[in-house]
Amino acid sequence: MPPNIALLGDQGSSPATDRHAQRPPQLSRYESQKRRDWNTFGQYLRNLRPPMALSHCNYNHVLDFLRYLDQFGKTKVHTQGCIFFGQPEPAGPCTCPLKQAWGSLDALIGRLRAAYEENGGASETNPFANGAIRVYLRELKDSQAKARGIPYKKKKKKRKVNEGTSSNFHQSQSS
Repeated sequence: MPPNIALLGDQGSSPATDRHAQRPPQLSRYESQKRRDWNTFGQYLRNLRPPMALSHCNYNHVLDFLRYLDQFGKTKVHTQGCIFFGQPEPAGPCTCPLKQAWGSLDALIGRLRAAYEENGGASETNPFANGAIRVYLRELKDSQAKARGIPYKKKKKKRKVNEGTSSNFHQSQSS
């Protein structure tokens, strides 16, 4: 038998298995998306005139980035003058713009917030964690809900309380 043919069960490695072993581990969908988002934001900063270094970036640049992304949205958001404003299921087409859904932007900010700190940024200076970003997203959510006729109500957390313990606690407090 020629010496370059491996036998079944032979522990030697072949070029095919060597190439396979050198591949980095597969990233999760979340990690892949976070990396893409981080690279996209970096590209956005580099394309500004003049280009912006990440170290000089603040929440205003993040807000500008979110507004920039609006042009690539796929969610119909009715304007106040539209006959379908406030209707969850419009009867026909209209010329209202397509925008980014607030939920997509909220998830994006969450990924960018994590990526910023993973890439060496301090949590105290994280522009994605600024209160102005939360206010912007909350206002966007409210305006889109109103325009689309979809009420968003905050879900209350259910408390797991032992009924016997709970009533005894309340009785002892009122006595």
